[in-house]
Amino acid sequence: MRTKISAMTNREIGKNEGAQPSARPATGVDGTWTLPEAMTGRASPAKAAVGDKPVFAYIASLPQPQRGIAEAVDALASQTLPELRRSVKWGMSYYGVGDGWCFCCGGFAGHVKLMFVNGAALEPVPPVTPVGMGKSTRGVELESVDDIDERQIAAWMRQVTSVPGVGGKKS
Repeated sequence: MRTKISAMTNREIGKNEGAQPSARPATGVDGTWTLPEAMTGRASPAKAAVGDKPVFAYIASLPQPQRGIAEAVDALASQTLPELRRSVKWGMSYYGVGDGWCFCCGGFAGHVKLMFVNGAALEPVPPVTPVGMGKSTRGVELESVDDIDERQIAAWMRQVTSVPGVGGKKS
């Protein structure tokens, strides 16, 4: 059964700085959950799990157009990075090569966030600085499949996987 997550807008986050989201998501009357509007701790109630199958299940659980966007990002990652590893963490799909996780993709109300760990070091630097994901994380917000600049996103994927990701071994 899916559960509903109460969302906070960016404006509400500023007003309630330091406020903690409910530890237990609210259940909707119809048993479904809705996507949050902004990052407030979790993107969805998807359980943490390593592997392709949980990521594909997470993506399949998203409503359209977020599902189509996430499928396109996943396919681009798979095409761009032959040694790709997948995981669901913090309610989003995470991707990595080698020992660490380098970028994540999560569905939100009206868009999908594609965030790069250590994204501030990418060239050019992705335009979005997310709330609550670390000082160097940067990314893009995609409202439709047409917003995906495959050449640029593939370049960022290759750049970010060339250095150890989160949880990776430090040289």
